[in-house]
Amino acid sequence: MPVNETKLNELLNRTLQDWAAAMSAPLVVMGDRLGLYRALAGAGPLLPADLAERVGVPEPYVRDWLANQAAGGYVEYDADTGRYSLTNEQALVFADDTSTACMLGAFQIAAGYTRDEPGVTEAMRNGRGFGWHEHDPEVFTGVARFFRPGYQANIASSWIPALVGVDAKLRAGGAVADVGCGHGLSTIFMAQAYPNSSFVGFDYHEASIERARKLAAESGVGDRVRFEITAATAFPGSYDLVTLFDCFHDMGDPVAAAAHIRDAVARDGTCMVVEPTAGDRVADNLTPLGRGYYAASTLACVPSSLAQDTGLALGAQAGEARLTDVLRQGGFNRVRRATETPFNIILEARP
Repeated sequence: MPVNETKLNELLNRTLQDWAAAMSAPLVVMGDRLGLYRALAGAGPLLPADLAERVGVPEPYVRDWLANQAAGGYVEYDADTGRYSLTNEQALVFADDTSTACMLGAFQIAAGYTRDEPGVTEAMRNGRGFGWHEHDPEVFTGVARFFRPGYQANIASSWIPALVGVDAKLRAGGAVADVGCGHGLSTIFMAQAYPNSSFVGFDYHEASIERARKLAAESGVGDRVRFEITAATAFPGSYDLVTLFDCFHDMGDPVAAAAHIRDAVARDGTCMVVEPTAGDRVADNLTPLGRGYYAASTLACVPSSLAQDTGLALGAQAGEARLTDVLRQGGFNRVRRATETPFNIILEARP
């Protein structure tokens, strides 16, 4: 068949860029673990030998690591002096865990997914699921780290205030359930922002709950926060607010979960569903962000759902219309988009 050479070369160029990026992803994780980015941040231009001495790594490793990072635009290189440096912007992305621009967790997730690939491939071949608990531990810590900056910056400042009447309730003293809480960072941030309220985080993953309890104690909110191991369709209690942060689409039966949450919220209560940004059509999501979310969905979200009863497999790019439909099926009559960020849509569901 005839081949369009221009289109072929364009495709090859894209795959070359993707290959280079994929090959470089482990180097980001290495740079984080070895402290290379942190040692470079604010240090001014350094020779490879200077950086190597600071972190205690042999110079040949650091030399080629720096060259790779410079080729990707992750560090700066001065050809006249042979020195490398980090700009303030690069430091925010690679050297500062508290920065809302930090992307280190994303690369950590990718490292974990790479190790999970054989298991997920086998699950796809056999038509079974691959449970969240089956993933490499790197995924759990990476996910918490990836979402942390956005949660810390937005939960109390814009997301909860965008819900009708909820901010005032929590300031006065309300009860909150954080379903699918993972390491509990979202629960902890809410507790820190609303000291008069009580919080409980629920998750089926025992290791994550153990980590959440430790983080709550370290954060000084252990007296108002507790964490329990239970499913989204079985947690006890009645609440003014039930939250689901980036987990609703992972559930095997989100309709049943929504129905249980509907029963768990007070008569005038609210459910806040935080989900990855997505349009309602595939064509809306053919962007770099959508590409990344579809990858995560294939490797984790869909397999997780298929490993559970029902296995609805909404996927990480379900979109507002599909999510709204599921919430309505679960008994919520009023569903609206309360607010959004470049990475998330925030839905308010009320009885």
